[in-house]
Amino acid sequence: MIKKIFLALVLLSTYFVSAQVVINELDCDTAGTDDKEFIELKSATPNFSLDGYVLVFFNGTGTQANLSYFVYDLDGLVTDDNGIAVIGNALVSPVPGKLFADSVIQNGPDAIGLYLGNPSDFPNLTQASTTNLIDALAYGTSDPNATALMALLGVAVQADENSNSLGTSQSIQRKNDGTYETKAPTPGANNDGTGIVYNGITISTTATQFAEGQSFSITFTTQTNVTSNLNFIFSLDNGTFDTADFSGSTSVTIPAGSNAVVATINTIDDALDEGDEVAKINFSVIPAGYVRMNNNISIRILDNDFVPLAWGTPLNPTYGIVSSTAPAGYYDSLEGKSGTTLRQALQDIIANPSVVHAHNYGDVTNIIKACDQNPLNPNQVWLLYSEQPRSKLDFQDTGGSNIGKWNREHMYPQSRGGYQGGTSSDADGIDIWLPTGPDDILTGHGDAHHIRAEDGPVNSSRNNKDYGEYLGPTGNVGSWHGDAARGVFYMAVRYNGLEVVNGNPANTTVGQLGDLALLLQWNHSDPSDDFEMNRNNYIYTWQVNRNPFIDYPDLADYIWGTHIADPWFAALATSTFSDREVVLYPNPAQDHFVLSGIKGQGALEIYNVSGSKLLRTEFIGETKFDLNLASGMYIAKITSGNKTTYRKLVVR
Repeated sequence: MIKKIFLALVLLSTYFVSAQVVINELDCDTAGTDDKEFIELKSATPNFSLDGYVLVFFNGTGTQANLSYFVYDLDGLVTDDNGIAVIGNALVSPVPGKLFADSVIQNGPDAIGLYLGNPSDFPNLTQASTTNLIDALAYGTSDPNATALMALLGVAVQADENSNSLGTSQSIQRKNDGTYETKAPTPGANNDGTGIVYNGITISTTATQFAEGQSFSITFTTQTNVTSNLNFIFSLDNGTFDTADFSGSTSVTIPAGSNAVVATINTIDDALDEGDEVAKINFSVIPAGYVRMNNNISIRILDNDFVPLAWGTPLNPTYGIVSSTAPAGYYDSLEGKSGTTLRQALQDIIANPSVVHAHNYGDVTNIIKACDQNPLNPNQVWLLYSEQPRSKLDFQDTGGSNIGKWNREHMYPQSRGGYQGGTSSDADGIDIWLPTGPDDILTGHGDAHHIRAEDGPVNSSRNNKDYGEYLGPTGNVGSWHGDAARGVFYMAVRYNGLEVVNGNPANTTVGQLGDLALLLQWNHSDPSDDFEMNRNNYIYTWQVNRNPFIDYPDLADYIWGTHIADPWFAALATSTFSDREVVLYPNPAQDHFVLSGIKGQGALEIYNVSGSKLLRTEFIGETKFDLNLASGMYIAKITSGNKTTYRKLVVR
């Protein structure tokens, strides 16, 4: 009996304490890309631990109405001397006690619930309820009431952040009587202006980018003069950037009666190519009575020890420097095949489930950083359509603004391929993979052979358009045309259910992408170069398959183009002879043919389709050759000096 009474008292005490916390302020809609969203909680007693609490975000409309879309664990957060704790984006000022990604909070009509529990209690799409609910706020931005959601949460009023037609510059704030108003945001302060006023410290620098070996200054400024010496510590460490990369004190003092101090940091110019790095100015310790107005300020340090690669960019391509690393015999099964038989034989190679590795969308980021390097500066990636480099550091790995960022462009768009969101965004590494075959369409989401680095806004402008409908950003010279063609050709062969077709299908069409005729032209006008070959070689180390249209661009003509009825022979596609005037005539031949276009001495070899040499002879200049061959197809190998070319010869 005593134990039961004690347990009841504990539960009553827990309820009493938990009821002291409310959602005090919400800013769900901010100017631009919603990078200043926040939620403010207030406890009736100061310095209150929020361990055991979670925030759960609910949809108010649509097919997932009344279901959760995000949960946030509040463990480790403690309210301040005013009883306030803020959770929000990194650009909220003062800096929130806990951070979440930009653009997380929907604009409504939706709701947020403060619960006792753990995140595991609220898996995605959990229905709203009052079980263990401490407080809830239904809100919108001039939206109809989410009445069903409000009923599930026991909320009578839906607050409107846009009630003054200033939704992006005002927030919803709880008044002392429990009702809400909208006015200028007051994160980290009592909504009525009472309570302790903290002195804010701001970090500033004269620039955000410096070359390795340069010095830079950091200024720390308080909102009001300090009454006694203010001592604090900051750090610059971030990933590979650490104390070995700079010198200078990270312990500073703002003297009494002043409001600023300047720290000087000297970056160290070593001889190592560590890649461009980012130092982050971060407050290590803040004395009582002060708050951080900003934090984690990024300073980019450009490494000058990089070594340019041997080949050119797609805008200034080179040829013949990078050789294919395809294993001997990789394409042998294609010999002599044509049309659909050739296409199937090609798929059997590049989608072989006993060989090919499937990696995910997160892995693609790391693959691209290696295979899409700017040859002039490997600390950058080359942007496909934009035809320019961008720092690897500018990868857009989360939501928010894509201005100045690069991300991953699917040449065969995700929604057009039917694999949108098909793989994980958490990289597993080269040693973790899944087997995959031609019907494994979701693997296309993370197939690096058709994913390239691209400027964020340019990627968005391409969207789901067919090529031809999309011709790249204004002023581009088309250095990407062949790359795009060969990426699409690969996808159409690699995966069942994907096709490349003539014309411009509707952008909602799944499984078809155009324009085939144009892409076949681009395949010739922008031939495969060293940049693509290096890319093909590197992706092979991960996926253990190749893009055959980079190794043999002419394959496209044998599957979709002018040679669709002709058998494929690799020798016909590997000519190293530059004289286009070399011809055999008549062709088809009967009892003889003439070889012209060679002015000096040369050698002729004839092979059958099985690769057996039938004859070899030498000649000088234009020469007539008598034939004693059965009807069929043969390959003529013509050599002059150190150059060789191949021609197809048909005998009737």
